[in-house]
Amino acid sequence: MKKDLSIVLENKNIAKDTYKMTLHSDLSGLMKAGQFINVRVEGQLLARPISICLIKDNSFVIIYKIVGEGTSKLSFMKKDDKLEIFGPLGNGFNTDVPDNDILIIGGGIGVPPLYQLAREMAFKKKSLNVVLGFNTRDAVFLEEEFKQISAIFISTVDGSYGYKGNVIDLIKQKSLKGLIYACGPSKMLNAIESNFKDGYVSREARMACGIGACMACVCKDKKDENISYRVCADGPVFKIGQVL
Repeated sequence: MKKDLSIVLENKNIAKDTYKMTLHSDLSGLMKAGQFINVRVEGQLLARPISICLIKDNSFVIIYKIVGEGTSKLSFMKKDDKLEIFGPLGNGFNTDVPDNDILIIGGGIGVPPLYQLAREMAFKKKSLNVVLGFNTRDAVFLEEEFKQISAIFISTVDGSYGYKGNVIDLIKQKSLKGLIYACGPSKMLNAIESNFKDGYVSREARMACGIGACMACVCKDKKDENISYRVCADGPVFKIGQVL
């Protein structure tokens, strides 16, 4: 983990309460799909963990949703403003797999880290299907970006866009198959673990330090309750069936 004073290149609203920020940083060369950074927001005691959406040369992209005072302050940042970040943090997705068919599943603000993953899988000439779930039409983002590299299917809870229902029902309706890579709310990930045996899920948890020292994001092994994992340091990516 390293600290960097990054420079904001762009910060724009892309969906309801959702913003895309591009940051210039020398740390981009160290980043991997599925990792995250900690963002230090002025006036806030704890840093905010935000997943890495896209990795470029000397810059990277994060997508965040306004959920409190910290992320609200982020939304007002302008080009050339400076932002203190720590990272990259956590263990990313394993992309060195023999499987050719890949099924990527995202829900809400869990979608961003899956975009860099999809780009890397497309580069490896994998057969990709992407299924994204949102609450409403105005919450949908990254649809066009995913379309450039993969087949994409979208569901909304209220049916205002795409398939009405959840991602599991949509996957079954379309008979989609492949090694699973997923990120999203716990309810969605739990449903995925109940329906699929092979693949990886990126877990969300409340974090304080982001490096595993505070033990605020501990979860238990699914088969042995005496084994614990720190989501920030041992994850956030785990194999399906590994953790409760």
